[in-house]
Amino acid sequence: MTSLSSQTLSKTPTSAAQTLLSALIDTHQFDASQIKTDSESLEHWGKDWTKHFAPAPAAIVFPKTTEQVQAIVLLANKHNVVLTPSGGRTGLSAGAVAANGEIVVSMDKMNHIGQFYPADRMVEIEAGVVTQQLQQFAESKDLYYPVDFASAGSSQIGGNIGTNAGGIKVIRYGMTRQWIMGLTVVTGKGDILQLNRGMVKNATGYDLRQLFIGSEGTLGFVTHAQIKLERQPKDLNVMVLGMDSFNDVMNVLSAFQAKIDLTAFEFFDDVAIDKLMAHGQVQEPFESRTKFYTLLEFEAPYEPIMDKAMAIFEDCMEQGWVVDGVMSQNLAQAEELWKLREYISETISVFTPYKNDVSVLISYVPEFIAEIDHIVSSNYPDFEVCWFGHIGDGNLHLNILKPENMSKDNFFAECQVVNKHVFETVQKYGGSVSAEHGVGMTKKPYLHYSRSETEIEYLKDIKKVFDPNNIMNRGKIFDM
Repeated sequence: MTSLSSQTLSKTPTSAAQTLLSALIDTHQFDASQIKTDSESLEHWGKDWTKHFAPAPAAIVFPKTTEQVQAIVLLANKHNVVLTPSGGRTGLSAGAVAANGEIVVSMDKMNHIGQFYPADRMVEIEAGVVTQQLQQFAESKDLYYPVDFASAGSSQIGGNIGTNAGGIKVIRYGMTRQWIMGLTVVTGKGDILQLNRGMVKNATGYDLRQLFIGSEGTLGFVTHAQIKLERQPKDLNVMVLGMDSFNDVMNVLSAFQAKIDLTAFEFFDDVAIDKLMAHGQVQEPFESRTKFYTLLEFEAPYEPIMDKAMAIFEDCMEQGWVVDGVMSQNLAQAEELWKLREYISETISVFTPYKNDVSVLISYVPEFIAEIDHIVSSNYPDFEVCWFGHIGDGNLHLNILKPENMSKDNFFAECQVVNKHVFETVQKYGGSVSAEHGVGMTKKPYLHYSRSETEIEYLKDIKKVFDPNNIMNRGKIFDM
């Protein structure tokens, strides 16, 4: 857009939205490049990676400062306009979808890395910084930002904070929450709060920072964050092991964890391998197929650690837990082995997978997977199931693949029925219906399987404190 006239504003659905946008231009120093109302932009910024809801925002605004975010929120309260946060839009729960005439607030122009504190191993960044951008900055300081996942090249830190993103290194480094030392936020009331200010020790009452991590933009907008960094891992080695029983997967996890600090322990099944091999982008790990596969990663900067790892592997072979295995000899080989895990989502996307991202205690994983497999195979024999996930932290990705002869609408309708059985099983094991992708709109109907009614009422009361007019990402997580 080159200009924002009253004629342009008339394309927005409501007079309230028009009034808000005009005020941003007239009173709050927004320029034309910071507001978009054309249909292509509304489509692009109004959705995330989910495909269940059609985007229908009124406009997209691109603030450049915390004060401009505050201006948007204050005007939204005044004119009763709902706001939807937008980061890299890589979410899988429709948390960033604007489907009901909301104004989308994109952090794309708030993407600067600020002050670095060497003694604290901490850096201040704006919410629109891309995850990979932060990882590269850490490397430039000979440090490491360990939260990592397939969408790191496009996801933004603000969105990672909003969903408390996890990924492939959680077993060693934890979730996003573990790396947030401070936040600047604009609450749903329009107040600017600076939370914790980067301190390790701060025993001065409630830590409001933690409320905003994982809140999916329902309490307010994160504009800046202070991020802790870590030393770089040295001499990472990768093993891919094949097993015929899921109990053997768990035995191998226990054997390695007892003696080595793993940085990753990933799992995928033979269906995933079948699809990967058919796609032709990766090489077969072994000469013969097994039922289950694990990829584990560990640091081995000293020879005794490597010797210990090989001894554990040999013991697992002797116990009959491992059928076959391969280990990287250099960085290039390690990267090739990682493709076996990282390329799964892309490879199965052509099968229109219905995805569930769940977690249970690691101790319950074998029984949980067996029950879900039985539910799907007995009730939906034509559905193919692909399992993969982060076994080291109890996070499983259940992917039900659409039969070729079934329409997408019918398939999704059937999967809604599957969901009830899946989430009843999650509830039985005291697990989570959303391990790392948030609740948004897709998991909202199932929240009660993981949270009690009393707990949900407390969540709603917290929202009322920060966002009394319910303008912040309305309709996400729960309805008010």
